[in-house]
Amino acid sequence: MTAVNLAFLGLGVMGYPMAGHLKRAGHDVVVYNRTGEKSEKWVAQHGGRAARTPEDAAAGAEVVLMCVGNDDDVRAVANRALTTMKAGTILVDHTTASAEVAREVHAAAKARAIGFLDAPVSGGQAGAESGKLTIMVGGDDPVYARAEPLLVVYARAVTLMGGPGSGQLTKMVNQICIAGLVQGLSEGLDFAMRAGLDAERVVEVISKGAAQSWQMENRAKTMIADQYDFGFAVDWMRKDLGICLAEARRNGATMPVTSLVDQFYGRVQQMGGGRWDTSSLLRALRSAKK
Repeated sequence: MTAVNLAFLGLGVMGYPMAGHLKRAGHDVVVYNRTGEKSEKWVAQHGGRAARTPEDAAAGAEVVLMCVGNDDDVRAVANRALTTMKAGTILVDHTTASAEVAREVHAAAKARAIGFLDAPVSGGQAGAESGKLTIMVGGDDPVYARAEPLLVVYARAVTLMGGPGSGQLTKMVNQICIAGLVQGLSEGLDFAMRAGLDAERVVEVISKGAAQSWQMENRAKTMIADQYDFGFAVDWMRKDLGICLAEARRNGATMPVTSLVDQFYGRVQQMGGGRWDTSSLLRALRSAKK
């Protein structure tokens, strides 16, 4: 596609490689990060320009993309970027946040004749670095059609799920399913070890059947080796599950397993594992007495 003037706001473990893919695809990219050193590092590696504020980064951009921390960050950064964005441009938010804040920003953008998409991602740091994320999008069809060619640069699947907030709601479903899978895998591996089985051999066998999952294929070996210093952090997962549970209270969904797993992640945090990978649920089980 023709080169587009872009701004990318937020260069964390996800945003940093995502912005890099856009630059390598030939687009003009201006980056902003709350910690300026990260922006300078990105520019030294990829080129482009570092902006000192969201307003500066967004000025002149045809599409502004952002990936920040939580609802408060989304509100703050988006509202600042919108002040310098021109009518007809697009703001895309890749943050995992609430559907409520997505609708708020959509309304604020629409008031300025700016398109908005809530577009949370799944695939973790590895997916961001390899350009194979799954992106679930909420917003209006015409805006999505214009933004999709950019999103596919770092994704293997991009899908419009519905109106504003639908992307965030779909990401909640994703996190709910993952939480139960990781806890189930952790309990199975703990059981295998306590039963005196060769856990790696167990996984090799059952991964060929109905128990197979992405978590089993990509995390079982490191879980058995008690290695958790990578991947999606427990602190982030608890933030996401908090969003899921809050939405469930609003829509009446019953989530006993998700509520319980959230408590288990709280125990991992108490063990000092807030930055451990989410598969560290196994360590909490292994630390329990027989």
